[in-house]
Amino acid sequence: MTSGTSVVTPERFATGLGSFTEWMEKIPERHKEFQRHYDEYTPDPGDVEAVKKLVAEHGVKALVLGEHWCPDVWRGVPVMARIAEATGMEVRYFARDENKDIMSEFLNQGEFESIPTVVFYDGSHRYLGHWIERPELANEEMVPLRAILDGAPKEDGPERQEALARYRARTWDFAPGWRHATLKEMRALLENALS
Repeated sequence: MTSGTSVVTPERFATGLGSFTEWMEKIPERHKEFQRHYDEYTPDPGDVEAVKKLVAEHGVKALVLGEHWCPDVWRGVPVMARIAEATGMEVRYFARDENKDIMSEFLNQGEFESIPTVVFYDGSHRYLGHWIERPELANEEMVPLRAILDGAPKEDGPERQEALARYRARTWDFAPGWRHATLKEMRALLENALS
């Protein structure tokens, strides 16, 4: 994929929200969840230095697709915000549902509109790769957590809401590891693309 065949031209990229603050001002709710992930996350210094070097040498930048209601986005957007702050990487944030043409280029398994989706480019806007939804560690550790929801009624009601609350509370216990794994996977993607 190149900027010549993608709807994400350099001009389109530049229209995205340019900071975590702008993202927080635009979303209608869930500010508390985004802010908590942001406040609790300090990126690993070794990962930061490696990515900072790639930003300096190759002009690495990122496009983030998300929506305010998605728990994976609650974690992913703050991770990208911290990476941007620590490395100088330009990051642009886009609402998925307002940018379906972008989303259609980066479907999960060619089918699913999974978010967050983070698309990396170099300084010449050459596509480097993209990262989708959550790190593999989260996929593995979510398996036993899903039992909380599997045992709950499928229809919405007090029991379903209570199960969702328990499930989300448990994901906060795992969130520190998932945030760190996100950066590690992104670092590996970039190093592989630029080696």
